[in-house]
Amino acid sequence: MKRIIVLLCLFAFLFGGASALFATGEPEDDGELVIGLSLPTQREERWVRDRETMEAYAEELGVDLRIQVADANTAEQTAQVENLFAQGIDVLILAPHDAAAAASLVDQAEDEGIPVISYDRLITNTPNLDVYLSFDNVGVGRIQGEFFVNNVPDGSNIIILAGAPTDNNAFLFKEGAMEFIQPKIDSGAYTVVADQFVDNWLPENALAIVENALTTAGNDVQGILAPNDGTAGGAIVALEAQGLAGDVVITGQDASLAGARRIVEGTQGMTVFKDTRELGRAAIDAAIALASGEDLDFNGAVDNQVFDVPSILLTPFSVESDNIEEVLVDSGYLSRSEVFGN
Repeated sequence: MKRIIVLLCLFAFLFGGASALFATGEPEDDGELVIGLSLPTQREERWVRDRETMEAYAEELGVDLRIQVADANTAEQTAQVENLFAQGIDVLILAPHDAAAAASLVDQAEDEGIPVISYDRLITNTPNLDVYLSFDNVGVGRIQGEFFVNNVPDGSNIIILAGAPTDNNAFLFKEGAMEFIQPKIDSGAYTVVADQFVDNWLPENALAIVENALTTAGNDVQGILAPNDGTAGGAIVALEAQGLAGDVVITGQDASLAGARRIVEGTQGMTVFKDTRELGRAAIDAAIALASGEDLDFNGAVDNQVFDVPSILLTPFSVESDNIEEVLVDSGYLSRSEVFGN
């Protein structure tokens, strides 16, 4: 009888222990919303700001935000997003490094019942995207193009830079800018010395393109369409080496601190302010709404080469020397001491 009792106790312990192990093998669902965020890079100031904004806002709202950064590598982004899927996220906010390659991740998310927000950069070639959240990116290009033709005189030689060919936004920015610039080219008012995309948006790639173009043109260049502040910075390094910085009209985008300082110094003509604080908070709000089954307030639709994606598009603003204080400093985006050095 004693042996039977001992065996029964042992049985109970083993099965109870096994049950406890199985019960703790997976985290319990405590009802907290889990959002996955995949960013393409942290090499540019604006993406650092996006991350900081979303982290702070998610914490404020009590949302579990899990962040991965792909460092401009498509394979790395794919592996990271698949890892987020394995963690049981409820919604994915995805800013793709490669717009077309990211389509497979959206399709996988659809199979797993995970809504996807295409953040700032549009994901192409998939019918399964839920939301595109960005700025009016053709409008961004129009702002650049209008400034360009208003400040680069007829009879000028120009360089046209576009962003990374893997980023659909690069095409949208250029589309908007060329609405103003192409008629000048067609009429013969502008002569194009170089027209190239900048791989990975890297300043050093822009630097190399502009160096070669300056050599070809014998330094006779009056305007450079630069798609963002990083590429503008690379172009300006090339101009400085030839003693041309400040003499060539150059555009930008992202309202980075470096870009703002160059506007004050006179080496960069303008930038485009896209308030990433507003964009980041809007992304978290949209993710919460999608997870709750709530309707979103769309104000546009953008073609991703398969269908017109329901879109939330925020407004960009031109920043030049005469309004830099009002737009960037008074809004709290940058401090006066950062921009003006006092």
